[in-house]
Amino acid sequence: MRAVAFKEVGGPEVLRAVELPAPVPGPGEVLIRVAYAGVNYGEVQHRLGDFGPPQGETVTGLEASGTVVALGGGVTGLAVGDEVAAYLPDGGGYAEYAIAPAPFVFPLAELAELGGLDLRTAGAAPLVLTTAYGVLAGAGHLAAGETVLVHAAAGGVGSAAAQLARSLGAAAVYGTVSTEEKAEYASRFGYDEVFLRESFPDAVRKATSGRGVDLVLDPIGGPTRLASFEALAPFGRVAVYGEAARHPDLHLPVLPVWKNNRALTGYNIGDLSRRAPETLRHHARAALGLVASGAVRIDITAEYDLADAPEAQRLLEAGENTGKAVLRVGR
Repeated sequence: MRAVAFKEVGGPEVLRAVELPAPVPGPGEVLIRVAYAGVNYGEVQHRLGDFGPPQGETVTGLEASGTVVALGGGVTGLAVGDEVAAYLPDGGGYAEYAIAPAPFVFPLAELAELGGLDLRTAGAAPLVLTTAYGVLAGAGHLAAGETVLVHAAAGGVGSAAAQLARSLGAAAVYGTVSTEEKAEYASRFGYDEVFLRESFPDAVRKATSGRGVDLVLDPIGGPTRLASFEALAPFGRVAVYGEAARHPDLHLPVLPVWKNNRALTGYNIGDLSRRAPETLRHHARAALGLVASGAVRIDITAEYDLADAPEAQRLLEAGENTGKAVLRVGR
C-alpha cells in the first residue's frame, strides 16, 4: 500500500512516500481503506518524537475516514462496506489502509438521520471534534451561562470550539490568535470577540467588565498558559490540551491557585483511549452528532495529496494554517 512514513525524528523532510504491506486487523480491530486523513498537530509531535522514537517505518495520522474492508475477531456493530469515521490512537492514517480499535470507529450511516457526514468532512472530524468537545464538557465542565476563552481560535480545534461551546450553552465565547488575519478568519465561527494573544488578559478583563472568564482552553503553553490564570473569573479553570509552542514545562505555585479561586485541568485523548475508552467514545459520538446535524461546521481550508503530507505538516508546525487541512488518500 502507499503510505507516508518516517523512521527518524526531525523536520517535515523526514516524512517520505513509501510502499508498505497492508496491516491485518487483530481481535477488536477494524481495517479501513482510507479516503481522507486529517492533518493535526499531534502528528507533528509524533514526527518530532514526543510519542517515543519510531519503530522502523512509522506511519502517523490520528484520524481518518473511509470504508471498512475487514474485521478482527469479536467486532460487532460494523460490517465490511460501511463508510466510517475513525480515531486512530496509534496512528496509521497517512496510508491507503489503516487499523482502528472498533470502539473508535463510527459508521456514517448512523449519523444520516441527523443530516449526515460526507467522507471528506468525516476525515477531518474524529480527533479535532472529540478533543474540542472533551476539553469543554469533560475537562472544562462547561455549564450553561458560563464564558469561555479559546486560544488558537483560528485552528482546527479552535474554529470548532466556539461553535461547540455555544451548543453547550456558553453565554459568551472569546478567542485569541497571533495575527490580525487570523482574527478576521476566526470571527466567522461565532466568537463574540477575538483578541491578539500578546495582550489578551487586559482585553478579556475589559470585555467581561473585570470579571474574567469561567474557562480557558489552552493548547499553546508557556507564557500564554501562565497569563491565562490572570484572565479567570472566581472558580475559573484553565483546561490544557496541547503544547504547540513547545516551551519548557511550567512550575506553577499552588498558593496563587488557592488564594484566587482558580483551577487547572487537562484533556489528553490518547490517555482516554487507553484508560477510559467509553468516555472517549461518548465524547466522539456527541461531537460527530453535532457536526452531522449542522450545529457545528468544520472548515476544511486545504486539501493535499497524500505525498504532500510534509508540506501540510510544515505549514501547521509554522503556525501558517487556518481551519482544517486534510490529505486525500483514496485513489
